[in-house]
Amino acid sequence: MLFLLFISFLGHSQEKKKYEIRTIAFYNIENLFDTINNPLTFDDDRTPTGKDQWNTKRYNQKLTNITKVLSEIGANITKSSPDIIGLCEVENKQVVEDLINHATLKNKNYGIIHFDSPDERGIDVALLYKKGVFTPTTFKRHRLLLSSSEGYRDYTRDQLVVGGFLDNEEFFFIVNHWPSRSGGETRSRPNRLLAAKLNKRIIDSIIRLDYTSKIISMGDYNDDPIDDSLKKILHIKGQRKKLDSLDLFNPMEGLHKKGVGSLAYRDKWNLFDQIFFTANLLKNDTSFSFWKAGVFNPPYLSTSKGKYKGYPYRTYAGGNYSGGYSDHFPVYMYVIKPFRKED
Repeated sequence: MLFLLFISFLGHSQEKKKYEIRTIAFYNIENLFDTINNPLTFDDDRTPTGKDQWNTKRYNQKLTNITKVLSEIGANITKSSPDIIGLCEVENKQVVEDLINHATLKNKNYGIIHFDSPDERGIDVALLYKKGVFTPTTFKRHRLLLSSSEGYRDYTRDQLVVGGFLDNEEFFFIVNHWPSRSGGETRSRPNRLLAAKLNKRIIDSIIRLDYTSKIISMGDYNDDPIDDSLKKILHIKGQRKKLDSLDLFNPMEGLHKKGVGSLAYRDKWNLFDQIFFTANLLKNDTSFSFWKAGVFNPPYLSTSKGKYKGYPYRTYAGGNYSGGYSDHFPVYMYVIKPFRKED
């Protein structure tokens, strides 16, 4: 289904232009685990006999909660759910299938691209796409090789790269979940710098084959837009006037400067969840271009009272089951292009 957007331009006279619009979203859905114990990963807490007493009722409630959110991102403009969705903190492909087959999303006709990663907790990234909108042609996972301070392999999430055609335009999507700040920001920073280097190698390899490629990287980076991983390794810029044709642009940097966040910790807001892209998506021509980006945070996604009032309303808080959504807010961006009637 095609959604059209009317934007008014004010000059000597008022003119309304008609645009096609697509929504791209990313959501860290906070530990979507099934209830089955996997002996190869540290998923014991999320089992019926584990610390979280994770059972079928709680799992089904989590599915209902997350699908509600996914169905509403961008819908105030498009009247539908996003066309492309990056996810992280999913345990396996089955839980992602349970999401898209839930009654809330079943009629959206989503496809899934997912690989099992070597993460110690067994969490992965995945991409959802509307089959009537996006046709994938290539997909690959890129392994991030880390070592602990003792020299042992530190297993973490892969970076997922999917190429294909969005309404007959070629795009590449990269889904990320970079290493956490466990142990402190300074101590864990080298791991995120390595993740940024891998992301840069992926982007550079795509551009080497075709410098006009449109690339969108999304994820939970566990860093803010101004941190070294994004600024010094990927050289991402937040101001349009400073861009050249091969630069990367991050619309989230402006949001971060305004104090907008996607998660909170000890009364500090961070914008770890971001979507950035190649500068060619800022061209206003006959192809898709960037319109705007934001954090999706309707009131029901925030904790309404108590110590964590205003924080994302999560599934567990203070070690107790609270029945919420996630400890992150999702983020999104719109791409638009001028509507052309078929000849």
